[in-house]
Amino acid sequence: MKLTVVGGGSTYTPELIDGFARLRDTLPITELVLVDPAAERLELVGGLARRIFAKQDHPGKVVTTSDLDAGVAGADAVLLQLRIGGQAAREQDETWPLECGCVGQETTGAGGLAKALRTVPVVLDIAERVRRANPDAWIIDFTNPVGIVTRALLQAGHKAVGLCNVAIGFQRKFAALLDVAPSEVHLDHVGLNHLTWERAVRLGGPEGENVLPRLLAEHGDAVADDLRLPRPVLDRLGVVPSYYLRYFYAHDEVVRELGSKPSRAAEVAAMEKELLEMYGDPALDEKPALLAKRGGAFYSEAAVDLAAALLGGGGSPYQVVNTYNNGTLPFLPDDAVIETQAAVGAHGAAPLPVAPVDPLYAGLIANVTAYEDLALEAALRGGRDRVFKALLAHPLVGQYAYADGLTDRLIAHNREHLAWA
Repeated sequence: MKLTVVGGGSTYTPELIDGFARLRDTLPITELVLVDPAAERLELVGGLARRIFAKQDHPGKVVTTSDLDAGVAGADAVLLQLRIGGQAAREQDETWPLECGCVGQETTGAGGLAKALRTVPVVLDIAERVRRANPDAWIIDFTNPVGIVTRALLQAGHKAVGLCNVAIGFQRKFAALLDVAPSEVHLDHVGLNHLTWERAVRLGGPEGENVLPRLLAEHGDAVADDLRLPRPVLDRLGVVPSYYLRYFYAHDEVVRELGSKPSRAAEVAAMEKELLEMYGDPALDEKPALLAKRGGAFYSEAAVDLAAALLGGGGSPYQVVNTYNNGTLPFLPDDAVIETQAAVGAHGAAPLPVAPVDPLYAGLIANVTAYEDLALEAALRGGRDRVFKALLAHPLVGQYAYADGLTDRLIAHNREHLAWA
């Protein structure tokens, strides 16, 4: 089995490598190809990857290359983990929206739109080259904003499934609090990428006992602390929102916080520098503890599970993924991309039936889906007016003066990545 990681020079990659090594019975990789244009980073990450495989007696071969076409040739699956513009672009995404009093964040709001505009054309070019090299290969997208990028891939006819680590993070957290195996925890996870709610936590499968009320009663303070939301909010809702919902539920508070401290991008850039120095140590043969602070917790387990299921070699029968709605949420178009529990196999991902969604959540889901429609149109066709309309539609912007100012800033900060600008 050949698996290719595009963006393999990322400091995330050793987390992925560790999962591939530990879970080799689930996903028996014979050749792992790391593709990245940043040759120096790639060699540091590739060297550590080989040492991790060797330490854990993984028989697979690790190959590094800057040649995308060679890297994807013959691949059974291609995993995308890109950051167009690097941490410098992320730093901008997190700062210039604050000038207009709006959240600065790399996956939602104005910063998320900027990332989508930079990313979608590049991902579609990569996917087309994958299709030419091997039309049967699956594309697993971990590149943010996952919902918009996955929708672009699916609309272009690619064999693609989107992946996020939010759901598996909740699964592992809840399993620890309940003192059960993670495989016993099945989430009623509904919404869009980075806009989801856990409406039930079932033990044993989709029809199992819902223990969410007990979980909140016994561990609500711990859950609320993780989300940085007040405990009474969880009690009143009776659900567990994704931590990204804090940008919506406490927008002004978050804006004040973000304006008073260094950006997350600056923190990550410093962390990446330290990680790359570690990766260059020939004695290092495991992922360093610092990597846990980088983000992406349980990413490797989620990626292995999804790839194994898609390639017919195992994996969990039910997984939270990003895929076409296809009637699952009747208030959305069929071609909207939702994040939900799905039956996953060689056929792809088929969403499981979802109980009716409360208007409190359905309204926000529909609103953000409309924004994503406009965002994808702007990413595919460009133009200032399309960017403005997408921003005006976003519930974190929503006022024409803000949308106007943000449009000018977005274009000014991203001109080198926007062919139409």
